[in-house]
Amino acid sequence: MKYQKQKGTSDLFPDQLDNWHYIESLAQDLMQKYRFKEVRVPIFEDVELFARGVGETSDIVSKEMYDFYDKGDRHIALRPEGTAGVVRAYVENKMYGPEYHKPQKYYYMGPMFRYERPQSGRMRQFHQLGVEVFGSKNPATDLEAMALALDLFQTIGIKNLKLVINSLGSNQSRKTYRQALIDFLEPHYDQLSPDSKNRLYKNPLRVLDSKDQKDKEIVQDAPSILDYLDDPSLDHFQEVKQGLEDLGIDYQVDSNMVRGLDYYNDTIFEIMTDDPNFGSNTTIAAGGRYDKLVEEVGGPQSPAFGFAVGLERLVMLIDQSDIQLPNQDHLDIYLVTIGQAANRQALKLSQVLRQAGLHVEREFMDRKPGKQFKSADKLQADLAMTLGDHEIEQGTVTVKRLSTGKEKEIEVAKLYQEDLSDYYQDLLASLG
Repeated sequence: MKYQKQKGTSDLFPDQLDNWHYIESLAQDLMQKYRFKEVRVPIFEDVELFARGVGETSDIVSKEMYDFYDKGDRHIALRPEGTAGVVRAYVENKMYGPEYHKPQKYYYMGPMFRYERPQSGRMRQFHQLGVEVFGSKNPATDLEAMALALDLFQTIGIKNLKLVINSLGSNQSRKTYRQALIDFLEPHYDQLSPDSKNRLYKNPLRVLDSKDQKDKEIVQDAPSILDYLDDPSLDHFQEVKQGLEDLGIDYQVDSNMVRGLDYYNDTIFEIMTDDPNFGSNTTIAAGGRYDKLVEEVGGPQSPAFGFAVGLERLVMLIDQSDIQLPNQDHLDIYLVTIGQAANRQALKLSQVLRQAGLHVEREFMDRKPGKQFKSADKLQADLAMTLGDHEIEQGTVTVKRLSTGKEKEIEVAKLYQEDLSDYYQDLLASLG
């Protein structure tokens, strides 16, 4: 029987993973600069965590979750997003305790799962880089997270970035606005899409996020949530805008932006790109403040802010742009072997060279020397080192720098010395 991968999943081989590894490594370095620490949480959780945290009326919970009953009859879901699981871990492990530095700043990278129609940049198993900050209501927390996201994209080399922000206000602000929005939409009820009709009384803010063209036309004249902010929310939003201006970060305010998850309040944001290779207004990062979610899952009152980046979409953007990433597959030495004695010698020598910090590949297939040198060229090795009967008898190895064609014979004992890294650099220079 021939098996195939499930729809909406992908197999990634080494030549496809170079950009992934570069992004992951760069992100880890950047997180350290901002003092974010990695957290790893389970891929599956109790389905109620997502229903309660993400929101029962959200598309994620109502349409897209991979949920099932396990052998213990527990209702389980594969995580559709990262925040709810990190919040659960934060509460369960009491990371809010007085012994921990505030705010707690975490990041994570890993697979998420949503049952939706697969399309370019949107898979059923996909990967996210996420950031979560717990314990700070300070608008500077919002600003630092948004600056971090922009820093990531700018460091990679992504251009044509656009930061779009909005405020959803406090819970009380949203209640007041919710009724005003219902009052506005009710006269248009018959014109709304089926999804928006279903959301009108459950979560009318989601109508603002509808992708239906007719819905978009209707909500263009809807009241703005910014007109319903209470004083604390208005002050918070003003500080966020002023902070972005102080940092020299351009932004736009979109009062119809609500995000697809129910737990947000106050500041929300999206980072988009107008890269001509990827389409206009493509969202590559999104997030916001969620000050009530920790309480929703059983913890104490704890303000929080976070965002997520879809890694598939980011890799696609790099692939389709003219961004040149550093070579992640550098090879220092290829060991060419001729004969059985050389095969044994190469085993020992390759390990010594690797332990000195060098990247080494060797011959395993007993091919003729010409084909081995072709492999060394294809792998873009700096040096080819040849071991044959002559070299073993003389206690030497023939070294050739492939970029210049220069070669010489050296004593193999010199490759077993403690200061091999310095010797290697001198050897490279001598063959330059």
